[in-house]
Amino acid sequence: MQAEVKDLLLSNQELTDTALERLLPPESQVPTSIHKAMRHSTFAGGKRLRPVLAMEAARMIRGDGNLPQGIEELGAAIEMLHTYSLIHDDLPALDNDDLRRGKPTCHVVFGEAIAILAGDALQTRAYEVLANLRCPAPANVEIIRLIAQATGTVEGMIGGQVLDLEGEGTSPTAASVDAIHRAKTGALIRVSVVTGGIYAGASTEDVNRLTEFGRKAGLAFQIVDDVLDVTQDSAQLGKTAGKDLASAKATWPAVFGIEASRKHAEKLIAEAFAEIAPYGSAADGLKSVARYLVERTH
Repeated sequence: MQAEVKDLLLSNQELTDTALERLLPPESQVPTSIHKAMRHSTFAGGKRLRPVLAMEAARMIRGDGNLPQGIEELGAAIEMLHTYSLIHDDLPALDNDDLRRGKPTCHVVFGEAIAILAGDALQTRAYEVLANLRCPAPANVEIIRLIAQATGTVEGMIGGQVLDLEGEGTSPTAASVDAIHRAKTGALIRVSVVTGGIYAGASTEDVNRLTEFGRKAGLAFQIVDDVLDVTQDSAQLGKTAGKDLASAKATWPAVFGIEASRKHAEKLIAEAFAEIAPYGSAADGLKSVARYLVERTH
């Protein structure tokens, strides 16, 4: 990873972690078990890619190199929603995984009941945070609407999880894999980019460009994730490698093969870059994060 990209990721990650530390109830808060579980998964070492994308989209829209005040709270709320989805995805009833971000999953440490409730609690806390964002009320309402839609059942994260579950053990097609990826993972990445822009005052044209950028970058991210699942080991990934193959999941490599998948991810990123070309050098940060999405090794 180039030094400037690493510095950008780390600085935005630190902003997000500081906000999460402040916004989540402390472990000492009663009932302590649920708050310990929420923090266990939230602070298990995530890269905070979705908050970083939101921040860099906001920086691009501002155009002056600065982040709008309070944007880290939007990023923190998005990370809470992402973490809730991971806690539930790892449950025995879904992916039944014991490892996440290199650490034991929430249900392994705290039991299945508390893990379910920890995911629920992160989701409700996220919307409480979103309702208090420091941006104009119309933008705030639109941000909440878009995030709720992107995490819901119609072309959103939960809908994608259902398609993923129902696709296990079947013969995947290009259409089925595309639908799963765009909803399960891509929707939250796309909405992170779009809402970051809206927070910074994006116009309708800006939102349209960010939507297409996020759609393409989100799919590229999941394609690379599929490839890493079959090419890296558990230590490198921080989660159990080979789960997709073992569960006969519908993945991009299962349909197209590894090399074609990598090439398609590169093509998607190039197309995503074209969407934000009009912003010139102001888009450099967002482009560097997107490039990292397809060049990462874990």
